[in-house]
Amino acid sequence: MTHTPPPTEESGSRLFGALTPGGLANLLDTLRAERTGGVLLLAGALVALLWANSPWSASYTTISETVVGPAALHLDLSLAAWATDGLLAIFFFVVGVELKREIVDGELRRPGTAVVPVVAAVGGMAVPALLYLLANSSAVGGEPQGWAVPTATDIAFAVAVLSVVGRSLPASLRAFLLTLAVVDDLLGIVVIAVVYTDGLRLVWFAASLVAVALFAALVRVRRPGFAGHAALVALAVTAWALMHASGVHATIAGVLLGLTAPALARPGETSSVAERLEHRWRPVSAGFAVPVFALFAAGVPLSGDAFAEAVADPVARGVALGLVVGKPVGILAATWLVARFTRATLAPDLHWRDIAAVGMLAGIGFTVSLLIGELAFGAGDPHTEHLKVAILLASTTAALLGGVALAVRDRQHRSRQQELGTR
Repeated sequence: MTHTPPPTEESGSRLFGALTPGGLANLLDTLRAERTGGVLLLAGALVALLWANSPWSASYTTISETVVGPAALHLDLSLAAWATDGLLAIFFFVVGVELKREIVDGELRRPGTAVVPVVAAVGGMAVPALLYLLANSSAVGGEPQGWAVPTATDIAFAVAVLSVVGRSLPASLRAFLLTLAVVDDLLGIVVIAVVYTDGLRLVWFAASLVAVALFAALVRVRRPGFAGHAALVALAVTAWALMHASGVHATIAGVLLGLTAPALARPGETSSVAERLEHRWRPVSAGFAVPVFALFAAGVPLSGDAFAEAVADPVARGVALGLVVGKPVGILAATWLVARFTRATLAPDLHWRDIAAVGMLAGIGFTVSLLIGELAFGAGDPHTEHLKVAILLASTTAALLGGVALAVRDRQHRSRQQELGTR
């Protein structure tokens, strides 16, 4: 029997001491879990809503609008803008690493398995955009430039809901959702880069690409050591700052940096560089960057007047219609067309009701939809505030509808598995 030494006076007087290496590892593993990321994102949004609708709402506005950063470098941004342009770059870096792994060694590597979720993602973006334009083309006060807002799927929220209610669902359904969401993110990134670029300044953009290229060369060094890791971070920050100065949204730098990571393990390695980067940075993204973004992005008044104004705004109506109706219709219709007119088929353990349920869940457009909404109309614009209300309500509705549908399918799959097990 081992004897545990009594705590010293110094350690015993601390209420919260430093984490042990094992405790820190457990915390980081928890933050890497898909469910944890969705819960923290939801927590950030709830805190923002409660704060913005409390007697202390003025302090929320004051903190969000507080400007920090060097003006000489054009980085004198509000805290809300730092969360949108800065912290979300970490999220998009992780997305870029995921994209690289999917393209090189995942579902997107094989055209036969990738075609169905890829086309489903395209349909899940095209139909919501069309419904938004229909809602705004002839309506008084309609604004067509917000067409891209309902095209996004929040991968963190969607996968978190799937992991909670779908423990007996086929692994192929999870792969379908992940691939669909990754392609959705990729197309959303293209939209942000092409449609919402604020006056491209080529010199700064080229300089940012040079920093990305240097990052790509250094990240291939087998064991860069502490100095190498510090240089990688410095190059990443430089690429981000130069991209911000170029007029292209700074989060694009995060995606480009993530795409440079080698996705295959080299001889003598047990994991690829992309795996190690994702393992290291996912806790930062899920545990800090995305929840803080939600804290600054989701704080909108939810009074009766705010609801009435949002309902009266065709922009908000188009977004809600696109997310709740357009997403499932687009995904299901595109998948059916692929199966009908090509040789591509669903996985043997999937049913069309599974695809319909995932389509409902894909209507959760929280993170990227909020970002595109601010890019389309600008922070503080009345349409932006109405969009936030619509995105919150539509994403909640999609989560509930998709969660219930997947829970029903989960029970049916579990019953099927039990029947097969008794034969």
